Amino acid sequence: MKTIAVGITAHVDSGKTTLAEAMLYASGQMRKLGRVDDGSSSLDTDSIERERGITIFAHQAEFTAGETRVMLLDTPGHVDFSSETERTMSVLDYAVLVISGTDGVQSHTATLWKLLRQYEVPVFIFVNKMDLITADKGAILSELCRRLSSDCCDFSGEDVEISENAAACSEELMEIYLSSGGLSDADISRAIAQRRLFPCFFGSALKMQGIEKFIEILDRFTAEPQRLTEFGASVYKISYDAKGTRLTHLKINGGRLSVRDELTYTDSEGSAVSGKVSSVRFYSGEKFSTAECANAGEICAVTGLSGTYSGQGLGCSHDSAAAMLEPIMTYRVGLPKERSVYDILDDLRRLEDEDPQLHIVWNEQLREIHIQLMGAVQLEVLTKRIEMKYGYKVSFEDGAITYRETIRSAVEGVGHYEPLRHYAEVHLLIEPLERGRGLEFRTDCPEDDLDRNWQRLILTHLKEKVHIGVLTGSPVTDIRFTLKSGRAHLKHTEGGDFRQATYRAVRQGIRSAESILLEPYYDYELEVPSESVGRAISDLQHFGAEFDQPETEGEMSVIKGSAPVSEIGTYQLDVNGYTKGRGRLTCTFSGYRECHDSERVIADIDYDCDSDIENSADSVFCSHGAGYVVKWNEVPEHMHLPSCMAEEAPEDKPDTARIRRFAERTASDEELMAIFERTYGKLDRDPRRAFKKTKAVQPDTKNVKLPEYEGPDYLLVDGYNIIFAWDALKKIAAENLDAARSELINMMCSYQGCTGYEIIVVFDAYKVKGRHRDIEKYYNISIVYTKESETADSYIERVSHELSKKHRVMVATSDGLEQMIILGNGAMRWTAAELYERYRAAGEAMKEYMN
Repeated sequence: MKTIAVGITAHVDSGKTTLAEAMLYASGQMRKLGRVDDGSSSLDTDSIERERGITIFAHQAEFTAGETRVMLLDTPGHVDFSSETERTMSVLDYAVLVISGTDGVQSHTATLWKLLRQYEVPVFIFVNKMDLITADKGAILSELCRRLSSDCCDFSGEDVEISENAAACSEELMEIYLSSGGLSDADISRAIAQRRLFPCFFGSALKMQGIEKFIEILDRFTAEPQRLTEFGASVYKISYDAKGTRLTHLKINGGRLSVRDELTYTDSEGSAVSGKVSSVRFYSGEKFSTAECANAGEICAVTGLSGTYSGQGLGCSHDSAAAMLEPIMTYRVGLPKERSVYDILDDLRRLEDEDPQLHIVWNEQLREIHIQLMGAVQLEVLTKRIEMKYGYKVSFEDGAITYRETIRSAVEGVGHYEPLRHYAEVHLLIEPLERGRGLEFRTDCPEDDLDRNWQRLILTHLKEKVHIGVLTGSPVTDIRFTLKSGRAHLKHTEGGDFRQATYRAVRQGIRSAESILLEPYYDYELEVPSESVGRAISDLQHFGAEFDQPETEGEMSVIKGSAPVSEIGTYQLDVNGYTKGRGRLTCTFSGYRECHDSERVIADIDYDCDSDIENSADSVFCSHGAGYVVKWNEVPEHMHLPSCMAEEAPEDKPDTARIRRFAERTASDEELMAIFERTYGKLDRDPRRAFKKTKAVQPDTKNVKLPEYEGPDYLLVDGYNIIFAWDALKKIAAENLDAARSELINMMCSYQGCTGYEIIVVFDAYKVKGRHRDIEKYYNISIVYTKESETADSYIERVSHELSKKHRVMVATSDGLEQMIILGNGAMRWTAAELYERYRAAGEAMKEYMN
């Protein structure tokens, strides 16, 4: 018995789920025929599906047709959930495309046909609702041949008619037909499997008309695809059962998967993971049976695997290509006050695990969650799911078109991260790709220059983050990132250093390039009465649309072309108006293209890339034991490695200035220093003669460029952090927090008098409802009380980033995470203990001076 995976897909309300139920009932798999309209369908198991009468999630069932075991997948029909349908197509052997006999080829039908062609899935077409008097078989078949493929062929007759119709659709089949007097089932099956023939069948799923005959057609004219010889599987879906158990839905492409098998794979973040299969389930609606193993061709769900993701290949199977369909709308998530934003983010991440096309985006700077969706219906369903699953309501606000960014030509991106006792440098070649390619990551760096483990870590950091552009802060796409060179320190490099260097290299490269704003486009087909063509063309020109010469078909004219989603997305309402309901607009997503109105969009979004401290293009270098920030456009003057885009220097002329800088940096590493001195001569380690000429090397002082600071120096103090870190103030705070705050302020006034620093003491007031930021001058220091929803940390991060461009900045805090961010901003960090020692020493020095 052969086993095939068959998916049923259609435009919404074409009767897709009704057909699936009818096939299960006719094959004896179900005892009672369910109805979609009254919520009794066995395949639409989710309560929201039953309430709305539409399929939202892909569901699995199984039945036997003659000598064929059919693994059936019922997919969503609404365009807002088409990403779920696309994920399913990657594991199908065949598809059944359902067409409404009264509506014909609709807008989403064209999109589904395009996806089936992209995934090379053989297709059977079932024209449903033929029991209605308005259904015209001849007209529908003609439309299928015209709008889908001329190879659509009527299979609803007897065997002789089927052979004749199939032969008429293919020259190859016609030759076989004429030479042998007929076509065998194997001849027809081969043509169907090769997508050279698309059988069309006519019936009514609701009235059970033609269902048994259609099942027979599937049995006769399908062939089991060739399977892999060793284990391989494709993941197409992640879900959670009623008990919260994580399920990995997959198709076995070859071999066998058994309970207790241990699999090694790479998770979505690029880390190696091992997981053991704890159970194998075969679902039919919401019910399932367990088995000891799953064989080639079968679709199952397994438990015990973490880190798996949709589109992943396991064993010898490869990951599937990037999804064609992408969400085109972005919304800001309105959060309930009683819930932590981080808890809500975790909940949404879990939903994103089930539906990767949700694209949850966390804006750290604004403390906001943004989500990308396909449309309004998905928005309503998601709101309901969150309320039912997690018990709280969210709102979705500020809906806008989702933009992308890319670059015009290849550039080099350099990131350097070197605060005290840290070191990493990364050089990337950043190249534009053709539209629709997405992001690609690779390495072309010799392992003699940078160890393989560091290279893998850099690639992981490239993949783990949503990198954004500099025009609107939108995600970048159609770019290849190639690691060309990098450097680590034997003692001082940590994994986090390469994360910082990698992020800064990406940002610095994009900041240096000519960026392009991209927007989503639709391919459209506009059918209007001939007398309305002038109005239609005028509208399309106004939209900035491209279009071909109108084609006249009777009283109607058809205009085809492409247009920005932002302009044509709601045009169907206008078409209905000026054609009095006779016009029809069919749109299919065609990807991203250069924005037709980029200047206006960029101005409206008003994104300031230089103020985005979470995505800095600047680098951090080290001098005199302290890190300092180098602006993105000056980084090439300071980098320690040569440019990966520069012409190679002659082999007999080593870059001695660069070698010397590296040698001085590793002077504490005696083994490396010995190698350097054997090769290039004795290095004078006396710091007083560090820049004198030696026999071997003349230092390149032009490349030594220290920051030019303006006076005065600034000290930022995290007020409450210091209060609860100093024992004396902590005791006062236990009785009266205001008294402790006043004591710290007076101490800082004294310290300012001793040092001359510009001191800013920052206190959290972000929990005070309606609070505005207060800044007051108290004698010789400044005191800041943060506004509502603004922490002292975030205020200090932003101010230190701005001040460190021209001033030397110190930040006093014992918050470890805050200290790392401060280093990245180029400021020096003082712990609470260090500040106390400096305060005490300054007081003693003043006493000596007074005496």
